[in-house]
Amino acid sequence: MEPAVFASLVTLKPEGSETLVTQLYRGVRAAVLEGRLSAGEALPSSRAAASLLGVGRNTVNAAYDLLVAEGVIEVRPGAQPRVAALEVGRSEGSPAPIRLSDRAVAACKPRRRGTSEGRLAPGSPDPALFPADAWGRCLRRAARHRQDGAEGYAHFQGLPELRKVLADQLHRHRGLVCGPEDIVVTPGTQASLMIAAATFADPGDVALVESPGYISARATFEAAGLTCHALPVDAEGANPASAELGGARLIYVTPSTQYPTGVRMPIPRRLALLEAARAAGAVIVEDDYDSEFVWKGRGIAALAALPDAGHVVYLGSAAKSLLPGLRIGWMVAPKGSAQAVGAVQRRLGLAANVHAQAALAEFMAQGAYRAHVAAISAAYRERLGLVTSALTEALGNRVQLSAPDGGLQLTARLPELTDDAALREALNASGFAVSSLSDYFMGSPAQGLVIGFGTATARDARRLAETLARHLDSRDAP
Repeated sequence: MEPAVFASLVTLKPEGSETLVTQLYRGVRAAVLEGRLSAGEALPSSRAAASLLGVGRNTVNAAYDLLVAEGVIEVRPGAQPRVAALEVGRSEGSPAPIRLSDRAVAACKPRRRGTSEGRLAPGSPDPALFPADAWGRCLRRAARHRQDGAEGYAHFQGLPELRKVLADQLHRHRGLVCGPEDIVVTPGTQASLMIAAATFADPGDVALVESPGYISARATFEAAGLTCHALPVDAEGANPASAELGGARLIYVTPSTQYPTGVRMPIPRRLALLEAARAAGAVIVEDDYDSEFVWKGRGIAALAALPDAGHVVYLGSAAKSLLPGLRIGWMVAPKGSAQAVGAVQRRLGLAANVHAQAALAEFMAQGAYRAHVAAISAAYRERLGLVTSALTEALGNRVQLSAPDGGLQLTARLPELTDDAALREALNASGFAVSSLSDYFMGSPAQGLVIGFGTATARDARRLAETLARHLDSRDAP
């Protein structure tokens, strides 16, 4: 134990009604019973403790003797005193469990059944495809160079060089017209969603969220104190004509690759959404989470790139193109709001790692990022084909596959099911990590599965299809 830690556990008052021996004895005893000192933990010697506490060595020895007599500590010749192993229970006078806020309770509420990590987990990229050597070189150079004060608290909104390269990349590849001053770099999409909620809405306000849609967006908005209502999704993505937009402050959408269905919102629907949001006075939060991956046709510009999109907050991330664990995302604030977005980000403490930012700036500037995206897109396209072919061959018309326009997951609707939970549990018991489609809905759900293909192998695809077919056949057996 560090000396300063021991000294902080005990407060001695020479003028108190109890002797210093009693105060020291009670202080150490309470620290052990309350779990602040663990079994086997070493205490300072009597000489060291006396020096730390400013008391005589005899005072410490007397207190230690009392603790030894009660079995609280153990003392062996030539060794430091150590905390004894005790069966510590709650006393009747212990305080009641601390009360959580309503927002904390909402944040703890389970949203998706099953695991989010494992084989064929929805939306998960393949860590084996991460460009570790190239990234490592960029990161080493970043760590060796000073970052113009960002090692401290400067450039909380993001490193200037990263914001500059992001503005260029977003203009060239997503059609946005923005400057570095409009961009805020965050630790990822969840952080960006929280910042957007805190900047553009107040607790109790309504947020419209796609249904089916990204479960964590709903969870984040509710943790921010917002009330989430469903924005129905059809074959063209979120449909503003199917929801009441009046009174909504935020509208969350994934127009480039709807999550989890993978459909792309066409231009007429995008224009209708912009107009409906403008009429309602709502801010659109566009999550462009994996627009790099396009499996059908050609990608189209971001919603925020369209004319009259001044009320759109654009979100991006390196989670799918590189790794979620890098914890790097970015926001493009609507014109005139970047200062407020940056201020909220600072108050919430949601800054991204400075060395990771510098490494990403170099990785993008040297062209490695786009080359990497092209390479992994080819791999993911092939894996989508493996899963689709295996499911179609094994199940035929018993399954309705979504054939996604983009993304790293597909949906498999199973009209004959009435509860997809048992199916998900059976598949995940075999080592998979697929999700129940019904979990992504607000209101009346469809039955089926959400299946990731980012890590798929031919063996995984075949085993999934065979396990799914066996489960469905067992339900049909007399």
